[in-house]
Amino acid sequence: MRSPALRHVLTDLITPLLMCLGMGLAYMGAFVTPHPHHLPVAVVGEGSQAKVFAQTVKDRAGDQLDVRTVATRAQAVDLLKSRDVTGAYVPSAKAPELVVATAASDMGATAVEKVFTPVAAEQGRPLKVTDVAAPAADDPTGQGLFFLLIALSIGSYASVAALGAAGAALPMRVRALLTLGVSAVVSGIGALLAGPVFHLAHHGLAGVWGMAWLYSAGILFIGVGLHTFLKRWTTLTMMVLFVMLNFTSSGGLFRPELQNGFFGTLHAFWNGAGFVEGARSLLYFDGDGLARTVWTLVVWLLLGLAVTALAAACERLRAPASHGAHAAGAHAAGGPHSAAGAPAAPALRESGADGDARTREAAEAVEEETEETVAV
Repeated sequence: MRSPALRHVLTDLITPLLMCLGMGLAYMGAFVTPHPHHLPVAVVGEGSQAKVFAQTVKDRAGDQLDVRTVATRAQAVDLLKSRDVTGAYVPSAKAPELVVATAASDMGATAVEKVFTPVAAEQGRPLKVTDVAAPAADDPTGQGLFFLLIALSIGSYASVAALGAAGAALPMRVRALLTLGVSAVVSGIGALLAGPVFHLAHHGLAGVWGMAWLYSAGILFIGVGLHTFLKRWTTLTMMVLFVMLNFTSSGGLFRPELQNGFFGTLHAFWNGAGFVEGARSLLYFDGDGLARTVWTLVVWLLLGLAVTALAAACERLRAPASHGAHAAGAHAAGGPHSAAGAPAAPALRESGADGDARTREAAEAVEEETEETVAV
């Protein structure tokens, strides 16, 4: 290609076009056609009649539902609060009831209601729906935690450009300290939004802040470490890891039982799901399952620290080689007559010009990467 400028533009277009493809595949694959896959529900009752009824519901639904029976309504409520089932149907000749926990998933509760409303209608009775774990009044759909996740993610992965690219001249230990500071600020903003601003957390705000810090620090350390190896491709990689795969598998909009197997599998160990489910556990379910989600966030943070430590080691190994190459270049530029003075001056000036050009190119690359990340 004859025009360097055109080649540069076409190369830069690769990243946004790949983002377009990736975002389309991820978001449309995860959200466009939500459909129950082995959605866990319970039927309350004892004896053969309850078992026959549960089997009938299962036969009608096929792979959409996993149906179990429990003896009492209280047992069903316990299963809902531990998020082992999405809904529990209580048969009754007078007033059939569906028990749900919308704080776990508003969409899941809606899906279960669509399943059992026709069942009650066949008995000629309206279905009574009881919510045993409703979200906060300021977050009626229960999706506020998902949008909080988005804010934390953007603040974290967008900061990687400044810490990784603009801060590349700083020692890794300095970048690591800056990463700790940025993660504290991002998580503090998240706590401010969740508490005083939008009142998502009427209690447990300190715990939400702690999980937000673990989440943000994990992303930042992974990004800062990866930048040593990926350079300008770090932005695309961070988008894939912490937007395309992260938001879609977090369970913030649809629980994994309403998604295909790929996103449902990611939900079990991805960091976004760890934050969303951990916050739900803390705010609405008395901490049930909180330890596992916190450990998920801790493992991601440890992964980030490991990547950063590896990057620091590689940078230390590169530094002597780079210094030796620079010294050899300076010696060659001076030549054997450098002591005499005259022949050395043009070469030194040329070397200085090359150095200035490389510095300008590096600065332009840093600025371009930073602008690209912030724009995204």
